[in-house]
Amino acid sequence: MAATLTKQRDNPSYRGKPLVVGGSPNQRGVVAAASYEARKFGIHSAMPSVTAIAKCPGLIFVRPRFDVYREISTSIHAIFKRYTDLVEGVALDEAYLDVTENRQNITYASTIARYIKTAIFQETQLTATAGVSINKFLAKMASGQNKPNGLTVILPQNAIC
Repeated sequence: MAATLTKQRDNPSYRGKPLVVGGSPNQRGVVAAASYEARKFGIHSAMPSVTAIAKCPGLIFVRPRFDVYREISTSIHAIFKRYTDLVEGVALDEAYLDVTENRQNITYASTIARYIKTAIFQETQLTATAGVSINKFLAKMASGQNKPNGLTVILPQNAIC
């Protein structure tokens, strides 16, 4: 998702429009990332580009910029490391952090998540969504609740195991 967000950040004419990063539908391309506007049409990563354009004829296709994505990922991971060394990277734009014991001695994980989201925006001009809970599965479920730019907490007493 960082791929489409960086394109929209760097080219304001793409903001608010259905956008995908990936190969052309004329050349058997595949969607690598889809903006939230494109996702409303049912477009998702790994979808053939020809299928995506059929779902949304006005879809904008742009080529990936892997050097930019790696740079942003490095910056975001450096922000994570300000709070904990327990960072498990999942993708260029996704990671699990264990902040039970953190470098800043902050009591609440939700406070750390807010600080991280703020730092990411200030330093990259990109928004971030965070999910906070007692394990990775619930944190992942929480992070899917308020996209884009949300913060959702699933408290231990609300976790049904």
